Amino acid sequence: MCLGIPGQIVEIVDETFQIAKVDVSGIKRGVSIALIASEGVAPGDWVLIHVGFAMSKIDEQEAQETMRALQEMGTMYEDEIQMLHSSQIE
Repeated sequence: MCLGIPGQIVEIVDETFQIAKVDVSGIKRGVSIALIASEGVAPGDWVLIHVGFAMSKIDEQEAQETMRALQEMGTMYEDEIQMLHSSQIE
């Protein structure tokens, strides 16, 4: 099962291809921001990520609430975090 997980943009690494480095629970990976680029995306912004794409911008409070809810899911959340580890860029 794939979940939408909040992450915070660390930097825009490729403006041409609209790729950002995003920190998700301490795991940094490349994420496409093409779907939300028109909203204006910058380091420090929080986004909701699904299968490598930022699907929407969210505020920090929503990000924290979503993370708490995901952590309560237990194994499904832990599996998703393990998959992120395998694609970490740092």
